[in-house]
Amino acid sequence: MSIDERKIRILQAIINDYIRTGDPVGSRTIAKNYNLGIGSATIRNEMADLEDMGYLEQPHASAGRIPSSKGYRLYVDKLMDNQRLTVEEDLRIKQYIIDSAMLEVDKIVKQTSALLSELTKLTCVIESPSVKKSFVKSIQLIKIDDYNLVSVFLTDTGLIKNHIMKLNSGVPPIETLMRINQVINNRLVNLSIEEINLEVINNLKKDLGEYEEIFNAILPVLYETLNVSNSSEVFLEGTTNIFNYAEYNDIDKAKEILSLFNDKESIMDLFNPSDNITISIGDENYKEQAKDCSIISAEYSFDDRPIGKIGLIGPRRINYSKVIAIMSEVIKELNNILSNQKI
Repeated sequence: MSIDERKIRILQAIINDYIRTGDPVGSRTIAKNYNLGIGSATIRNEMADLEDMGYLEQPHASAGRIPSSKGYRLYVDKLMDNQRLTVEEDLRIKQYIIDSAMLEVDKIVKQTSALLSELTKLTCVIESPSVKKSFVKSIQLIKIDDYNLVSVFLTDTGLIKNHIMKLNSGVPPIETLMRINQVINNRLVNLSIEEINLEVINNLKKDLGEYEEIFNAILPVLYETLNVSNSSEVFLEGTTNIFNYAEYNDIDKAKEILSLFNDKESIMDLFNPSDNITISIGDENYKEQAKDCSIISAEYSFDDRPIGKIGLIGPRRINYSKVIAIMSEVIKELNNILSNQKI
């Protein structure tokens, strides 16, 4: 059985009504509230066909219908209208740009997560950039006292890593320290963490020459940075938002989603980021805890280079068009903020 234009209009009306109210939709509701030019008996027959075709579900024998994952997929791909931001949403995003302009990258990312959660009323998960995806912008050795230095690693994406280094022979004079900084930067700046290999380290050792203790002190710092370069911090905001939806008044569903939220690595595995926003709905999510969820995910970038993933988690019954509009605008502004940082 093919889905014709009339069935499509009925399906669209049911999904719009269900997203708005959260109540299963009956044929009388559609006949009364939507000018489709057909009576409730005809609508009821078409709804039965839509259920047979897998686009609708009936949660209880006497209840109306609700959209299935298949129904939502057709809606998202072909039926939903594009929504624009409200004046209030636009102003809130502009304020976010102002508030984020002078922050460090991790704080910008965390603030982005809070903003998306606030505007969409969903749970937001965002991955901070890993060092591995960044390039060395600057390395500075700074004197703390006569025997201690702090090494400050700055990447092109604004990430900062600090390490304390103890020198048994004492910290060299400031002029010498400046020359050492220049030698280190000449060798390492503009390399990614992946490119700082054994050959680079051996060349750095030759360049430092008589300053062997400096080299021996900075070497474990480089190794530590290399060893943690794959890790990224994951920020989770708005975990209680999902319980504002009636679907999660069920204690078993609540336990399932909480177990998912407690496993941030599993959440990141559910994301399918690309150049565009992607949406996985219900059964399209391979983890059992996410079978009743929709996950909207994307990448954010620095100078058009993807450096992290971002996603929203909610029930299948969400205002997809509004959520996509908000997410698109926030990611665009996040990319601009990161790329325009003066670091």
